[in-house]
Amino acid sequence: MPLPAALLCLVVAISDGDTLTARCGAPGRYEQVKVRIAAIDAPERKQAFGQKARQHLAQMCFKRQASLQPIEEDSYGRTVANVRCGGTDVATAQVAAGLAWVYTPYAEHHPHLPPLQRKARAQGEGLWAQKRPLAPWDYRHRHQKPYGNS
Repeated sequence: MPLPAALLCLVVAISDGDTLTARCGAPGRYEQVKVRIAAIDAPERKQAFGQKARQHLAQMCFKRQASLQPIEEDSYGRTVANVRCGGTDVATAQVAAGLAWVYTPYAEHHPHLPPLQRKARAQGEGLWAQKRPLAPWDYRHRHQKPYGNS
């Protein structure tokens, strides 16, 4: 199924620092869309700075209009998109605040992000204030539940 060009939506939920739910479409025909923000990976909720990342995203987007530019669907069925809330590019804001890592495998179309991450890191912004910040992909790997256990 081809992805639409750009969607104007209302953000109705914030899951964490890089995932939100938006209500898109015409009145009476709304569709809820789970959106993963392109090119970034924010700390998990239970990880250091996870709640701060979520709160920062909520301050920018919750109950606000968002412009979504879908890129693809991820393995969890979420729409991966570039997201702007109130004219602010959300990935840029999260990285600049030190509340998300640049997710390099998917950041080739976002060349402005790595320099922002280097600046945030050099200034000790957000998660970069920690001695050894743990990337969310490493956190998820360490905290995966083994099969057969609940």
